[in-house]
Amino acid sequence: MTATAPRLGQAPGQAILTRLLLVTTVLLGTVFTVLSGTASAHAALTGSSPEDGAVVASAPKDITLTFSEQIAMGDNSIRVLDPGNKRADTGKIRDLSGTGSVRYGVGLRTGLPDGTYTVAWQAVSADSHPVSGAFTFSIGAPSETTATVPAEEAGGGLVGTLYGAARYVSYAGFILLVGGAAFILGCWQRGASVRPLQRLVVQGWLALTAATLVLLLLRNPYTGSGELGDAFDLDGLQDVLATKTGAALVSRLLLLGAAALFVAVLFGAYAKRESPRDEEESKERKDLTFGLAMGGTVVAAGIAATWALSEHASTGIQTGLAMPVDVLHLLAVAVWLGGLTALLVALYRAPFIDSAAVRRFSRTAFLSVVVLAATGLYQSWRQVGSWPALGETAYGQLLLVKVGLVAVLVGIAWFSRRWTGRLAEVEAGTENAAEVEADTELGAEAGAEVGAEAGADVEAEVEAGAEAKTGGRTGSDTVTATAVVGDSQRATQLARQRAALASARQKRVRDADPARTGLRRSVLAEAGIAVVLLAVTTVLTSTEPGRTAELEAGRTGGTVADAAASAEPVDVRMPFDTGGQNGKGTIRLTLDPGRSGANVMHIYVDGADGKPLDVPEVKAAFTLTAERIGPLPIVPDRFAPGHWSADSVQIPMPGDWRLQVTVRTSDIDQTTVDKNVKIG
Repeated sequence: MTATAPRLGQAPGQAILTRLLLVTTVLLGTVFTVLSGTASAHAALTGSSPEDGAVVASAPKDITLTFSEQIAMGDNSIRVLDPGNKRADTGKIRDLSGTGSVRYGVGLRTGLPDGTYTVAWQAVSADSHPVSGAFTFSIGAPSETTATVPAEEAGGGLVGTLYGAARYVSYAGFILLVGGAAFILGCWQRGASVRPLQRLVVQGWLALTAATLVLLLLRNPYTGSGELGDAFDLDGLQDVLATKTGAALVSRLLLLGAAALFVAVLFGAYAKRESPRDEEESKERKDLTFGLAMGGTVVAAGIAATWALSEHASTGIQTGLAMPVDVLHLLAVAVWLGGLTALLVALYRAPFIDSAAVRRFSRTAFLSVVVLAATGLYQSWRQVGSWPALGETAYGQLLLVKVGLVAVLVGIAWFSRRWTGRLAEVEAGTENAAEVEADTELGAEAGAEVGAEAGADVEAEVEAGAEAKTGGRTGSDTVTATAVVGDSQRATQLARQRAALASARQKRVRDADPARTGLRRSVLAEAGIAVVLLAVTTVLTSTEPGRTAELEAGRTGGTVADAAASAEPVDVRMPFDTGGQNGKGTIRLTLDPGRSGANVMHIYVDGADGKPLDVPEVKAAFTLTAERIGPLPIVPDRFAPGHWSADSVQIPMPGDWRLQVTVRTSDIDQTTVDKNVKIG
């Protein structure tokens, strides 16, 4: 019997597709209706005293910072550096938070001279992610400063990369553990004795456990120094254990201990009761199934809660609703994608799988997608906050990519459902063919067994007779023992042959089914998209939400796009003409990395002939007109003929800056050229 690829016009699949489109349309309409609401996660600096770029007449007594949400700060989280890069603060951070506000302050030393001061801060937001920033203010008048702040953002570098990889592995392990176990208990209970599925679930448990341990060790350098060696700092680890995230990771490890017991029972006592021999054993198996399902659900929900209680869902608005919704979201993802992986393993590695099991998973996956869409859209409303943030921020763009991947997955899943229907149609024919083949092979095996046993009996009788004539009772005992051992060996050999023949027979039946082959391919495509989807989700959970970008834009006077724009090196060219001899040429200025904080500036001066022009003086200045900041003068050092450079150029905040470059080609000939540049 042959199977053909499903046609788009067939009624059952069309009905499923219609249902999916209806659910998606309703939910999208709902979220777009409420997108004008507000939400926040990731702490944002919403104000400071003095303000960014402010020029004050006399030195203030302290520096205060205001944030959008609760944060955690250490003893060295706020540093104030004078123009000579020396500490100007007392090092004692005070919590000045009141009702509805989150404010921290640090005192300044007395007798501070005039000049430009740099404030660098680093904290851990309530959703567990490290945040940092820097800005400048001046006492008396702006001045040149040599203050340096880390060019690398908090949570970046090698430690940040390793931490992100461990987060990905932890999500993947959770999906395989929960989804694989749910597939076995809810869709294919016979899979508890299938070795490839056992390995899949155990590997999920191992991956989640190992990743959680790595996250616990990396947490201190991830939120602090950024040095990998601090992962084994016991004092730092003790500080981590006192935080919300540390408690969540430890709780996850304890729950994984309970999960290990669950896995042991699932693949031990439960797998042994695969074929109940009577009604009593059948009842025991049902009771054990119910107990495992309830216990597994509690453990899985507890593990999911360790994310919900320590990350995005635990901060912002409606946290009492957001956290259980986040747990449901994670469980739906695990049941869908983990079950999909288990189905893929069963189709490729298991000797067989019932079409009824595939149909049960198809229904389960549909319900999971509905729950996933509803909970995901609610979370999107909380994190995005507005229409502009959806399209102009990195978080909103990643969210759109995630929605697109989910839509592709749903489309491929529709084809998988079509193949499932074809699989049910051809299953009866393949089973009948398998039974005929099995009867033939078993008959041949039985004949071979009878012949072997008869030959063995004759041989035993001849030997026994000969032994009786020559050896008496002792010889008879020896012959009897030899016959028993021979029978046992033949029985073992025969059992192995039967198992090998049965496995080969099942593989032939499995590989000969074109519907099963089509289902394999479509499920494999789903799994490939799921891997990419998980990567996007991992990045999304560590990306600054759109609402926070809006808050930062409001503070800096820019737009949402400005706040979320990725930093890129500034590279501009400006022609100049001082009016004197050799006074024409071109200036090329680069600013790297081109974002707020410390930057490295290079200025190249070329003559009209395109060759480096050695001029006596070059100066630059930055002005942010919207915030009345600047001009901030920069006096670069001569590096080589026609090449000037300056390290630690401090840009207080992102925005559209006016760049002015002054070139002097002789004692009396000079000019100033300007250009607007966007600094992220």
